[in-house]
Amino acid sequence: MARIKAAMMTRKRRNKVLKAAKGYWGAKSKHFKMAKQAVMKSGNYAFAGRKQKKRDFRRLWIARINAQAKVNGMNYSTFMNGLKKAGVSLNRKMLAELAVNDKEAFASLVETAKAAL
Repeated sequence: MARIKAAMMTRKRRNKVLKAAKGYWGAKSKHFKMAKQAVMKSGNYAFAGRKQKKRDFRRLWIARINAQAKVNGMNYSTFMNGLKKAGVSLNRKMLAELAVNDKEAFASLVETAKAAL
């Protein structure tokens, strides 16, 4: 039976890691061992970053909604409670968009929330 050599697959695997490490500073983009560690670490950071992005945007939306609700004489928690009781099911992303771009529509939502309370 013929002997199978792993050289081609090893080279492919190493090139894949080195390609992912392209642009890294110093030996981290040139040497396989250091590149592999850097790529693994950056993968962990990227994974955590995808989770953090969701948290950060939610915080931003809440801050925008709160700021506009206060302009209309209400705080965030009572505004959201009023919307829930009124049966308005807009998510925070859309509410924040209204708060920034369409202040009249947001003011009407505040009135709806006040009426529901």
